[in-house]
Amino acid sequence: MPSDVYRFRLADDVPPEEAEATLVLSILAVEALHGEAQARLDAGHVFDAKLRTVVIDASTAVGRDFNRLFLGFLSREFGPGSFRVERVSQPPEPAAA
Repeated sequence: MPSDVYRFRLADDVPPEEAEATLVLSILAVEALHGEAQARLDAGHVFDAKLRTVVIDASTAVGRDFNRLFLGFLSREFGPGSFRVERVSQPPEPAAA
């Protein structure tokens, strides 16, 4: 079963603080679409400046829009070759007893 979690790996020439600003812009945009409360509930993400990664949970409608917005803004600002994006595989569910 494919995962709905995406990991963005930033290229070395992308300043992490600018990528974080792009992430904030994406949050503001998804809040405009879905409202602040729903965005706070459903726009799950993790930013790691040291690892140069952003992980976004796209398992909800808000998360999918957030993921699309971030990908689009990141591509526009830094270029499509400035990052790699991949689905994060989830560990298998524990077997029922």
